[in-house]
Amino acid sequence: MRAERTTLIAWAFLAPALLYVLAIVAWPLVQTVILSFTDASLRKTTNWVGSANYEKIFNATFATVIVRTFIWTFFSVALKMIIGTCGAVLLNAAVPGRHLFRILIMPPWIVPMAIGIFMWGWMYNGQFGMISGLLQRFGIVDGPVAWLAYGNTAFWATIVTDVWIGVPLVTIYFLAAIQAIPKDLYEAAWTDGAGRWYRFRRITLPMMVPAIITMSMLSLIATFNSFDIIWILTQGGPNGATTTMIIDTYHTAIGSRKYGEGAARAVVICIFLSLFSLAYFRVTRRLQPEAAK
Repeated sequence: MRAERTTLIAWAFLAPALLYVLAIVAWPLVQTVILSFTDASLRKTTNWVGSANYEKIFNATFATVIVRTFIWTFFSVALKMIIGTCGAVLLNAAVPGRHLFRILIMPPWIVPMAIGIFMWGWMYNGQFGMISGLLQRFGIVDGPVAWLAYGNTAFWATIVTDVWIGVPLVTIYFLAAIQAIPKDLYEAAWTDGAGRWYRFRRITLPMMVPAIITMSMLSLIATFNSFDIIWILTQGGPNGATTTMIIDTYHTAIGSRKYGEGAARAVVICIFLSLFSLAYFRVTRRLQPEAAK
């Protein structure tokens, strides 16, 4: 009797969260999947077309968009992890003013994203942008450089902006992971004559692995699904050079009013993100027994 009562109380506490998930996540997801099998558009009539939308999107153009999305995500996440790790190690070092440096690193994350992106858009401008102006002043380039007007430069410009926005959070997260490492390990290594590089390679980095995996997966999901940065800077241009899966989905569903095809693209994105999440859970499960040892 007591066990049943405990179970009912537990479900009562879980009910609001379950209702929230069903209403905000599950129901819209089911509706999107259903919509992806129709030819829904601005027309009044909607017909069931089966897998036609999925067959239509899996072509050479969409394959290019998928590859571009993975490349964009890979470099953005990799740079965030590398810079964040270096920043965390430097902020943890016993140097004067490190508390001030910890505060100064936060503005890119604190500033509203749209404002930060517009600021980068201004700096990338070829006529009055700061980056082009500095390069001309130091004689590196002969004339204005419109970074967002060319495919290659626009692609890397969006990556730089995404890294600038994401690095502060990664750095602070890694800093917390480093400070959680027992000091005894460093003292023992220092007593044995181990240098800084050896202590970092043998103590700091291995102990940071769980934090690195967790932050990498969270950053991967957020970056893969990022819309604001690319849309504000280039809207997927020039000539589709910065069009990722989420931008392509928006162009199809909202720009072209092809809601069925847009829903199919959204489902494909959801599948990729689900696979990323499953991979993350499998990796963390393997790490738990090792950590317990």
